[in-house]
Amino acid sequence: MTFPQTRLRRLRKSGVLRDLVRETELSASDLVYPMFVEHGPDHRTPIASMPGIDRLSISNAVQEAGEAQALGINAVLLFGIPADKDEQGSGAWDDEGIVQLATRAIKEAYPEIAVICDLCLCEYTSHGHCGIVNSDGYVDNDATLELLARTATSQARAGADVIAPSDMMDGRIGVIRSELDREGFSDLALIAYSAKFASAFYGPFRDAAGSTPAFGDRRAYQMDPANAAEAVREALLDVEEGADVVMVKPALPYLDVIRRVKDATGVPVAAYNVSGEYAMIKAAAAAGYLDERTAVLEALTGIRRAGADIVISYHSKDVAKWLQ
Repeated sequence: MTFPQTRLRRLRKSGVLRDLVRETELSASDLVYPMFVEHGPDHRTPIASMPGIDRLSISNAVQEAGEAQALGINAVLLFGIPADKDEQGSGAWDDEGIVQLATRAIKEAYPEIAVICDLCLCEYTSHGHCGIVNSDGYVDNDATLELLARTATSQARAGADVIAPSDMMDGRIGVIRSELDREGFSDLALIAYSAKFASAFYGPFRDAAGSTPAFGDRRAYQMDPANAAEAVREALLDVEEGADVVMVKPALPYLDVIRRVKDATGVPVAAYNVSGEYAMIKAAAAAGYLDERTAVLEALTGIRRAGADIVISYHSKDVAKWLQ
């Protein structure tokens, strides 16, 4: 017996019509390119667990930002690797800190590209946790909020277009929003890492940033991977406190969460295609198990299809080239 083809199947057989009926689009303008910036003279330090990604001196970060902009990528996300660390992470709010210096340099060279500054203390603390650790070995949520607000205003003074708090402390969006407004930065947008899960997929990032906790783990303040309803509640709280965009991190294991957060909040949603997701595809492609280009485009299209308006990915530059 012969069954009739569906209309969409017939349309897909025509290359032009296939594009016209596609439900989800992926473009360079949807992407944010994350970069690791460190002190020192002109250099690039390869990150072994993230092939193709380097730690960058400021001059090379400026060059990368320019290349991203030329490819149609409108924003970069900066992570800083300080020369020195201490228990409070004081390098995070130093006006001459690595992220602040890189932000100024990028905005001077490429004023049209948006610079998003990640806001967390884990890269700057000697213990690798995201806040002040008390005598019991736990992060003191309320004591940390003051330092996060101080860091936000320092990043704002450096010229950041967007600040992205990734610490997962309770109440931090409200405190940071209030501090920025008080300091005259009421127009500065906040992307809240609202649903940041305690994930195994952060391993390569921690290698790159030198932010592996010296003791314990981050499950006390990052989310249980089993919880989706909690992610929605966290995102709604961040919106109420003043977040302009909410984020789900990681992306691929949490596509259902992206959709639920998008439907519940109605605000723009970012999804972070994290270091472990990047490294898996890179490793599989290097072993000949799959085609890198096809797999990456499928993965990022899936993230968009789930509801993400913004996709943060280490693949961004390659994707932008492929889409051209």
